[in-house]
Amino acid sequence: MTEKTSRASGDEAVRDAGTVGAPTVLGNEPGSFARGVLAQRHPALIRQVRDAFPYGRRQQEALDALLDEITDGVVRPLAPADHDHERWAAWGQEHFGRSWYDTPFLWAESYFYRRLLDAVGYFGPGPWQGVDPFAPFKQAELRGDAVEGELRALDALASASAEQRATALLHASLWGNRADLGFQVSAGEPAVDDAAASALVADDSATLWQLLPAGASATIAVVADNAGRELIPDLVLIDHLLEQGHAERVVLHVKPYPYYVSDAMTADVVDCLRRLTEAPGEAGRIGGRLWKAMAAGSLEARTHPFFCAPLPYEEMPEDLRKEFADAALTILKGDLNYRRLVGDRLWHPTVPFAERTAYFPGAVAALRTLKSDVIVGLEQGTLDTLERSGAVWRTSGTHALIQVRP
Repeated sequence: MTEKTSRASGDEAVRDAGTVGAPTVLGNEPGSFARGVLAQRHPALIRQVRDAFPYGRRQQEALDALLDEITDGVVRPLAPADHDHERWAAWGQEHFGRSWYDTPFLWAESYFYRRLLDAVGYFGPGPWQGVDPFAPFKQAELRGDAVEGELRALDALASASAEQRATALLHASLWGNRADLGFQVSAGEPAVDDAAASALVADDSATLWQLLPAGASATIAVVADNAGRELIPDLVLIDHLLEQGHAERVVLHVKPYPYYVSDAMTADVVDCLRRLTEAPGEAGRIGGRLWKAMAAGSLEARTHPFFCAPLPYEEMPEDLRKEFADAALTILKGDLNYRRLVGDRLWHPTVPFAERTAYFPGAVAALRTLKSDVIVGLEQGTLDTLERSGAVWRTSGTHALIQVRP
């Protein structure tokens, strides 16, 4: 059975049964995206991290042991002395002793990164404590030519109307690392190019802007995804929201420790702000405003342990729930946040987005480039067109969505 046939059969089963019983995404389906991540991406990442630092024998042996475990072994718990042993023991009690491929994909991915940090000594004690194993990859991207070109492109937006800038910056934040879909604006037209528009499988951007009228004394929460080249357009969009009065205050939620290779932490926010402030022209002016906004508190970076938990947002703790309830809108960036928002299950794609996010404690928007199988909220006609295209549209990063539940 092919991947496409298998997924289609699963879609039909879920559609027939309603939303109850949608299967959890596992990594044991041959040819599936999840299995590819566990069998190929994770082993390759271990080798890349090992080559990026002059780790000593202890770290090298721990990385080798982790590689053996995820390839041919069973899931092992953290050591009893680890600071978060009890938390992970509760989260993983049903999964320890099983193959990594037989555990829920969301849990397996999250636990893999926790174990990788353990192997390199991130949590210490020792000389590698607090050293981000993914920092070389983030820094190389941030200082690359692609970012340089995208920052220069901001100059063209300086003279555009507020509506044009809003559209261009929202789409730049949506597409993140797509070099051909960066900071773009068409002369006289408040829209991105046709290729970007046609690649949107859902577009609730009009609803998003209706929730953020200019002049409102609103607080907006933005839950970041990746650092570097993808975080810069998020920050530029935040600057626009503050400058145009769509928000009085923006809280940028980031990860408390390294996660999913390139996920943003506070240090990554500062690196991006420095990159902006050092740039000439409009990028430098934006960076200067954001730097002052952070110092003044109208832009605040905040984090929470839940952002590195293998749990859906439906299980968020009460303190985080209150933060999102107090925001006029919470914008969730990226694929992982989307999976956690709607649940990492093989829902039928036409299950309403509003239904899957009804639990969320306030208005919520998802800005996501599609890089995994999970998706909801599609019109049947859109789904039919995508399926007929023969493209690997769910996982290739060639399509995106803006979905909003007021």
